[in-house]
Amino acid sequence: MTRCPRPLRSATPATAGRRRETPAAPAAIAMTDQRNLILAVAISIAIVLGFQYFYEVPRVQQLADQQAEQQALEPAPVPGAEAPLPSDVPAPPGTPVTPVTSTAVAAASRDAVLAEAPRVRIESPRLHGSVTLTGGRIDDLTLADYRETTDPESPEITLLSPAGAARAYYAEFGWVPAESGTVVPVAATEWRADRGTLAPGEPVTLSWDNGAGLRFTRRIALDENYMFTVTQAVKNSGVAPVTLYPYGLISRSETPETLGFYILHEGLLGVFDGTLLEIDYDDLQEDGKQNVSSTGGWIGITDKYWLMALLPDQSDPFNGRFFHTLRDGIDKYQVDFQRGAVVVPAGGTAEVTDRLFAGAKEVHLLDAYEEALGIVRFDLAIDWGWFYFLTRPIFIGLDLFNQWLGNFGLAILLLTVIIKALFFPLANKSYKAMSKMKKLQPKMTELRERYGDDKARMQKEIMLLYKAEKVNPMSGCLPIVVQIPVFFALYKVLFVTIEMRHTPFYGWIKDLSAPDPTSLVNLFGLLPFDSPDFLAIGVWPLIMGLTMLLQQRLNPQPADPMQAKIMMALPIVFTFIFARFPAGLVIYWVWNNVLSIAQQWIIMRKMGVPA
Repeated sequence: MTRCPRPLRSATPATAGRRRETPAAPAAIAMTDQRNLILAVAISIAIVLGFQYFYEVPRVQQLADQQAEQQALEPAPVPGAEAPLPSDVPAPPGTPVTPVTSTAVAAASRDAVLAEAPRVRIESPRLHGSVTLTGGRIDDLTLADYRETTDPESPEITLLSPAGAARAYYAEFGWVPAESGTVVPVAATEWRADRGTLAPGEPVTLSWDNGAGLRFTRRIALDENYMFTVTQAVKNSGVAPVTLYPYGLISRSETPETLGFYILHEGLLGVFDGTLLEIDYDDLQEDGKQNVSSTGGWIGITDKYWLMALLPDQSDPFNGRFFHTLRDGIDKYQVDFQRGAVVVPAGGTAEVTDRLFAGAKEVHLLDAYEEALGIVRFDLAIDWGWFYFLTRPIFIGLDLFNQWLGNFGLAILLLTVIIKALFFPLANKSYKAMSKMKKLQPKMTELRERYGDDKARMQKEIMLLYKAEKVNPMSGCLPIVVQIPVFFALYKVLFVTIEMRHTPFYGWIKDLSAPDPTSLVNLFGLLPFDSPDFLAIGVWPLIMGLTMLLQQRLNPQPADPMQAKIMMALPIVFTFIFARFPAGLVIYWVWNNVLSIAQQWIIMRKMGVPA
């Protein structure tokens, strides 16, 4: 880690009758400001990341444990018992409402609830699950391509679960009548299906007659990936026109466990009139409800890697809503949209089409949907962060290199080399400045010993020394400042993109998105016990700490003993912090340090500076 010199304080001008001291030279102050700059950046990163790891993650886990204990103590639900929204949170006229279990907290098992109602099976290369004929909901999905662990025999990722089961999560489409006397399908409606399996190219049509002149059909189609297309139609055989409002909703019970990292949004989100809106679970708990409106766009709920998103007709205006309520100790979250009125004439038919995305946030897949379906900014479902203009190109580069090399770890190494090449001129300038500084250290030490009691004179002599040797300390810090956004952008890419999930490197690294699984405490698995997480320092974090230490030894040492001790402690601090970071990021840091050490060592040798 490159360091810059510590600032020297200028002497205060003497009062009358005392010798006036010479103020600190600007170049000397600028020179020493640089060491504080990098020190401040390093300490800031350590504080922020340490706070996240030692405070936020344990806090989130504690809340999750408390919630689980509370659920275990509460009574089981009454199957099918549902209630409207509480009277103190009335739904706006025409706004769809998620039915909520009235008495339950300790939910029934998922398999038991799935067996309660007839279902249409979902079979596709990437999705398994079913659609319930009671209510016509899409409420049972697992992701065929993604497993809970790196073991290929581990269970598929469960995305959706039906109402009444633990962590219920489902999507629903329907109609809201303009007139109160109009009977429309509800959660208890028993639909009839024209086939028993929903598959790509084999849509299912559900039908239901209200017995009062209206026949409802719901055609559900699924592509080869994760996009459902839902076409709702109403045939009016009555003598009067009927006005209905089409809607779609996603309902989620219980607050999911989140990582709690400030760089990642997990919660409710959407794009409205081209602008991304993100709402955290705790913020919605405080606000209760937030209404939005847009022409085009989408609304949904996101996890780190998975997304549920409603996509209304992109040419039709809609009103959306983020909603939260608390029932029997369980948090209920809902996102929904309602489109404009649809008039079904007497003897006529009306039809609307909307979509649902339910699956993994794969970058190329979201981009393809955005282009093919005209979905506004669908790529923002991935939290690219403030440095979008850097994170997207970095991901594109990594993905391309992975296709060439067949390994994301090798892609990271190649990308690091390219980034170093781009910054090569700046880095050379920095290392040359550092080498000159180190070469002058004996002379600077001599000046400090000679003029230690006369700060003004010492600063003047140091300034003259720099001028005589043509040393510009400011040139040492510009590459550091420029590379900070690049580092955070790469960290973001490695952290949020699903393409890194369960991707192996070599040796013991089976998942580049997870921490190094080895631990120094149990001698990397030789001793028969597991070490605590905060002490689980693996091989790669140890190598990273060693490379940081070696790089420090190449740089000029701080004159201030306290600052020198702090700088020497940073490799240890970063080793502990990065021990729980994704292995891919640690490998990047190690390789970046190795390249920097080699570059700096070569420059020092050329300049005759002892390395």
